[in-house]
Amino acid sequence: MKTVGIIAAVLVLAVAAVLIYAAFRPGTLTVQRSAVIKAAPEKIFALINDFGQWTAWSPYEKKDPAMKRARSGPPQGKGAHYAWEGNKDVGKGRMEIADASPPSQVTINLDFEKPFEAHNTVVFKIEPKGDATNVTWTMTGRSNYIAKVIGIFLNMDKMIGTDFEAGLANMKAVAER
Repeated sequence: MKTVGIIAAVLVLAVAAVLIYAAFRPGTLTVQRSAVIKAAPEKIFALINDFGQWTAWSPYEKKDPAMKRARSGPPQGKGAHYAWEGNKDVGKGRMEIADASPPSQVTINLDFEKPFEAHNTVVFKIEPKGDATNVTWTMTGRSNYIAKVIGIFLNMDKMIGTDFEAGLANMKAVAER
């Protein structure tokens, strides 16, 4: 019986350690990836500033081709909206272009409903670089306590960053055609 008590005490201490460690993790999440694309900034800006163009390059489109999509507001630029609902890989949410500064930056408010609620800001920065363009995709948001605990076991930067890398590679292929 003594062994069971020791095992229980060790488990309680392990869980307590994880919960305490999570409490001291950063309260924000930032994921950022960049790519150099041999295309004019204006061409890349158009791919990002119009949600109708996202089907050509967004990595999430391939994760669920049967995803339900709805666009509203202006066709592009500030105020354009895009909502989706899909499988477990894409969840449910909506995006709104909060600001568009042609051809250098697009800022998007990104709100997830499923698989969990999250509110993030996405910024695409587009900078000329010689005969090419550097595109930086950044997502920032607050990490609540549950997200901090999950972040101990899942590397969110790697998980989301892999999608950003795929999206930028797709964008590069489309823009360089």
